[in-house]
Amino acid sequence: MSDAKSNVAELITVLKQQRDELRVKMHLAGMETKQEYDRLSDRINELNKQYEPTKDAAVETAEGVFKALKLAGEEMLNGFHKIRKSL
Repeated sequence: MSDAKSNVAELITVLKQQRDELRVKMHLAGMETKQEYDRLSDRINELNKQYEPTKDAAVETAEGVFKALKLAGEEMLNGFHKIRKSL
């Protein structure tokens, strides 16, 4: 469980870093790319809101939640890679 919690926390940190780095480059991006960035940024905020109250939850309940959060985070990470490629 602690590995899952650590992995999700690490993933959120990476997502926030990539979001912030891309924000700097956004002035060069087209409207479609900016909309995708905004969508992903909103999802990071939602992911973090879901993560915070569950990070200390009981192992049985939280394990499935952490797996789902990790999957969602990985999806967003792939979205950031796609945006980065388009810049």
